[in-house]
Amino acid sequence: MRKVLPLLICTILLLSFSCKQEKKATEEQTQMKEVMAIHDEVMPKMSTIGKLVGELKPKVDSTEMGQKYEVAMKDLQDANTAMMDWMKDFGDRFNHEEILNGKELSEEKQQWLDEEEEKVKVVKEKINGSIERAQKLLNDHNSSNN
Repeated sequence: MRKVLPLLICTILLLSFSCKQEKKATEEQTQMKEVMAIHDEVMPKMSTIGKLVGELKPKVDSTEMGQKYEVAMKDLQDANTAMMDWMKDFGDRFNHEEILNGKELSEEKQQWLDEEEEKVKVVKEKINGSIERAQKLLNDHNSSNN
């Protein structure tokens, strides 16, 4: 009995530690998937940004309305740049195994993932906001001309 008790305690501690590590890895994988889901949600909108910039560019001039088009166009271009910068920075911080295969992250990389999650949310807002404002500007002006 004396030999069984320490063995039992060691087994319980080992299982407990193992479960905590598994839970941590699962949380990291979930967070990485959430970050990638945000990226995947807004990435297709990059073509919309290009299309809207193409619509706005010929309308830019020195008039008050032309200046509004220029602001909207620059807003779209800034959102595009923010996405490209985020993707480059993210790719510099994480490798393929960590991004796609759920490789466990070091403590430092977990902090980076927290930062990158916040950054990609800001990028999402920039993209969605700039598209929404540009479309509204174009729609309002088109409907007032009809």
